[in-house]
This record gives sequence, structure tokens and C-alpha cells, in this order.
Amino acid sequence: MTEKKSRYAGAGVDIDKANSFVETIKPMVAATFKRGVLTGIGGFGGLFALGSGRYADPVMVSSTDGVGTKLKIAELCQKHDTIGIDLVAMCVNDVIVSGASPLFFLDYFAVGALDVAQAADVVKGIARGCEISNCSLIGGETAEMPGLYAPGTYDLAGFTVGVCERDNIIDGSTIRVGDKIIGLAASGVHSNGYSLVRQICFEELGLKVGDYVDDLGCTLGEELLRPTRIYTESVLNVIKNFKVGGLVHNTGGGFIDNVPRVLPQGCRAVIDRGAWPVMPVFDFLQKSGKLSNADMYRTFNCGIGMLMIVGSKTADDVIMQLEALGETAYVIGEIAARKSGGKPAVKITE
Repeated sequence: MTEKKSRYAGAGVDIDKANSFVETIKPMVAATFKRGVLTGIGGFGGLFALGSGRYADPVMVSSTDGVGTKLKIAELCQKHDTIGIDLVAMCVNDVIVSGASPLFFLDYFAVGALDVAQAADVVKGIARGCEISNCSLIGGETAEMPGLYAPGTYDLAGFTVGVCERDNIIDGSTIRVGDKIIGLAASGVHSNGYSLVRQICFEELGLKVGDYVDDLGCTLGEELLRPTRIYTESVLNVIKNFKVGGLVHNTGGGFIDNVPRVLPQGCRAVIDRGAWPVMPVFDFLQKSGKLSNADMYRTFNCGIGMLMIVGSKTADDVIMQLEALGETAYVIGEIAARKSGGKPAVKITE
């Protein structure tokens, strides 16, 4: 006898399928658990214990973000197992700029109709991002919303919480004139500017994700789906050994809008665009889209995903440690004096 389908399932929300999905992802979620996790998957809330004595004066640092229209690239490529890395990266990279270690992560996955295989691939990427950043995936929400999302499409949001000692918070207040700016190389476009990327590549050039692009050395989809680099391990190791005055996650708004967020009054950042090589993807986008340098600097990371501001005497040693940790890093500028109401907070020399 065929089991009768529930009215709710008939309306487009299949609770049994959602429960099956939870069972599917349990092993990959559990693999991210570390000391402090008190609950398994399936509860109403995720519990995480800081542990007595681990911190003298702990400060919680939180962040939430998504991956924007990069989701459309995953949809076009029908490849969903890396977009979760981007989701984690966008959140944990924001947390570490305060000097905090990410503790745990939660995700929100919204879809018109749940495809268990597709959703499991998304969570696989989220779990991988958590492993890279050494945080635990302790909870999430999967929401089926028929009529709101078209078939095959979904949306993602992520939430992370980290912790640092109050005395070790990095907020830019110790930045001084003469400090050096170190740039950590990006893996590609990361997760910003994709509305413009899609306009240039698909609407103006008429390309498809499967098209091989000579300038990129790969298909367009392969380039645009490169996961956002997670800088957690490298940044946290450096701040254990060196005094870091400020950190900048170079996301939406690029150099122009992000760098000023950490600069104290009386300081400006002078960045030398020739200090690091142009990544092929940015050269391709600028030439194909006929974009000005100003558009590039405010829309994209231009090959630098994280900026670190340190004293001039320690810059070379910091770069050596970053390179030992697997990063590609460059001294890309320095901090100069700025009069109130005077020159822009960021100057990029061509």
C-alpha cells in the first residue's frame, strides 16, 4: 500500500525529506566538533562552552554574511560543494580582524524545494570551511519555501562567533605613521562584485561557465567558483608573535571603503599598486568590462584579500612567517600622516 502524502508535502514542504537530509549531513557536521561543543545536531540550539580559566577577560566577536550572487555561478556550473567554503570565509575573515579565534558557526539554507544531494554538497563545503578555520558547525536551519525560490535555486547565510582577550583586541588604535601595510594574496575574486562580474561575462561578452578562456587558463566557471581564501590560521599565528596594529578583510567596497575602517584619526594609507602582480582574472575583467581603476579598487579585492598593518621594523619578519604558513604576502604600502578634512584616507599610486 502506498503511503499517503501529507497535505504539507503536497504544498511543497516535505518534512520527511528534511529529516532525511539531517541524517545525511550528521557525519560531516560532527567531524567539525572541537572542545567546547556540548550538543549534537538536531537540537533547538547549539551549545558551546568557553571553559573556565581559558580566558581572563573574554570578549565575544560575531559576524554574519552571505556569498551574494556567486550562488548563481554555482547554480550555472551545477557544482555546490565549494560555495559553503565561501560562506564560512566571509564570516570568519571578518572575525579574525579583531584578533578573535572563531569558535563556532551556524548556517541558514533557504530553498524552494529541498534537493538532498544538492543541499548535502552545500553543507559539505560549509564543513570544510569550518575545518580550515578551526571552528565547529554546531547548528543551522534548512527552510523550504515553495513559491519564494525558483526550482534549483537557494540562498545562504552564515553566522559565526569568536573570542579574544579584551587586552588583545585589534582595533586600529595603535596604528602609527610609518607603519607598513602587508597584503595577503587572494585566491581570486572571492565573494564580492559578482553582479558586475556576471554582467561583464554573461551579458556583455556572451560567455558561458563552460567556456575555456585563454586569458584565465581555465573555464570561466572554474575561475569564478574558486573558494574565498580563509586566513584564520595564518593571521592568528602572526598575532601570537608580532604586534599587529590593524587588520582589514578586503571585501565589498575594496580598498577604498574597507581600509579606512581601521585607520585612527590623523592617518592615511598609501598603497602602491605595483607592489604585487596583477592576477589574470582582474586584468581580464578590467579590460573586458572597460573598468576604470577607481571601479576596480572599490569593487574587487584586486588580488589582496587581507591587509595587515605592522611596525616598519617587523614587516619583513612578519612576511617570512606568513610565507612559512603558506601565504603569499607583499609589503604594499605604508601609513602616512593625514590632516583633518584633508586628503582621502586611502591613496593608491598607479
